[in-house]
Amino acid sequence: MSNESAHVNTEIASDAPLYKTSMCALCGLIYNERDGWPEEGIPPGARWEDVPADWICPDCRAGKSEFEMTEV
Repeated sequence: MSNESAHVNTEIASDAPLYKTSMCALCGLIYNERDGWPEEGIPPGARWEDVPADWICPDCRAGKSEFEMTEV
C-alpha cells in the first residue's frame, strides 16, 4: 500500500482568460468580467477597465469608483 497522495493538477491553461470580479462597497453587487452586464450594455468578457467610467451600479446607483476588486 502506497503512502503517496494523488497528484492534483492545479495549473490553469495558459490560453484560459483570467476573469476578475469587482464588488460594490455600498450594496455588495458583484460584477464578474466573465459574465459582463448585458442588461447595461456591457458584453460578457468585458474587463473592468473597459467598463465606462460613468457606469453606475444597477442596484444602488453607486459610481464605478465605489467598486473594489474581490476574490470570489
